Amino acid sequence: MTKSAQSQAEDVFPMDASTRFSFERTLLSHERTVLSWVRTATSLITFGFTLYKFFQLDPGAAAQPRPQHVISARTFAMVMIASGLFALLVATIQNCQYRGSWRKQGLRVPPSLSTLVAGVVTGLGLLAFFAAVFRW
Repeated sequence: MTKSAQSQAEDVFPMDASTRFSFERTLLSHERTVLSWVRTATSLITFGFTLYKFFQLDPGAAAQPRPQHVISARTFAMVMIASGLFALLVATIQNCQYRGSWRKQGLRVPPSLSTLVAGVVTGLGLLAFFAAVFRW
């Protein structure tokens, strides 16, 4: 937490050193949790997009007749990408709810950089999803 955020939090809600450090540990714990969700979602999105591109570029696929499958590789890839995007959405909503509840209690909470990273990964994931949907 920055110096100005600490002083603002102390103005609204007086904290001794142990309470302040506990609050900072809690903030950092939530940041780590969101970043873990970002890592998991990135893995799902990357695996899905790689799977889609792998089967799209298979040179022997055009020469041979395709057997009927319960689910196609393209559909499975889109499900993987959508799962990653859903995980990011849930993690971001949960993080915003926690931060909102702390703000309602009068605590000054600094902006979350992990939420910014989640937003960037969401944008890239949406690009991958639309690439699979529109066959780019």
